[in-house]
Amino acid sequence: SLSNLCLPLPVLQAAHCQMIKDLSACLLGQSLRVDCRYENKTSNPLTYEFSITKDNRKHVIHSTISVSENIYRSRANVTMHKNLVCLYLQSFTTSDEGVYMCELKATNDYTGNQIKNITVIKDKLEKCAGFSLLIQNTSWLLLLLLSLPLLQAVDFVSL
Repeated sequence: SLSNLCLPLPVLQAAHCQMIKDLSACLLGQSLRVDCRYENKTSNPLTYEFSITKDNRKHVIHSTISVSENIYRSRANVTMHKNLVCLYLQSFTTSDEGVYMCELKATNDYTGNQIKNITVIKDKLEKCAGFSLLIQNTSWLLLLLLSLPLLQAVDFVSL
């Protein structure tokens, strides 16, 4: 479909595509999880920054682009998967409400930084889907997947 194609912009003399596809937030126990999904157009290293804007001030939560603030540093961690950068903010309370921003930049990428915002309000957050725990513990999931053929083989033998 045409919507997936990058249309060249004459001004830049280069195709410009939105790298960040989607930004979503959910509650995982007492933690806030913010998922920043992107389309990987390059194998260049990816840098990221998660920040929050509240009271018209930007606070960096976790970043490889700039320095994160002390109050968040001990509570935040980020995991990177294929096409997904995940922020986990522990002990999430109403004081952590605000506009969360995900900023991604691929090294040597001419399109510049890609930014997307989401407003996070505790009462309006949904619980994260159950499988998110499996993603955090990939080895367990891998074991499960590897054991499936064995389970099927055992069933076959018992016949």
